[in-house]
Amino acid sequence: MSSSEYYLEQSPMSARLNNVIGWLARHGLSLAGNAELSVRGRTSGRPQRVPVNPHTHQGGQYLVSVRGHSQWVRNMRAAGGGELRVGRKVRPFTAVELPDAEKLPILRTYLEKWGWQVKGYFDGVTATSCDEEIARVAADHPVFRITVTK
Repeated sequence: MSSSEYYLEQSPMSARLNNVIGWLARHGLSLAGNAELSVRGRTSGRPQRVPVNPHTHQGGQYLVSVRGHSQWVRNMRAAGGGELRVGRKVRPFTAVELPDAEKLPILRTYLEKWGWQVKGYFDGVTATSCDEEIARVAADHPVFRITVTK
């Protein structure tokens, strides 16, 4: 990860909250559609788990990294896919990272749905921001198109 790549580290409180949300999803309780992402660690080879907000846009499914170029993003780039879990329902998928030029409509609709939860991670950008403002933060938020394989 280059020094210019955006990453907002979790606070201890946020890490505890993510642990609870991940545990709930793992045990079948999805809050507003979230799921637990499991992706193979690029160095350890062990599954790494984190709660995510899968997003549907025009029939496609996407994962957006609100914290930027995080560990799960780096692992996803290396693994090319992972699993989404809510309770016993496990959906394996492959993933392709989108170039910045294709992110704008996905980020806008993501912010429409999840903005209440993630507004602090987008440098003041909201779903009602102009295209230029959303494009300004697009490089800071990796987006993966996922294709469920099972």
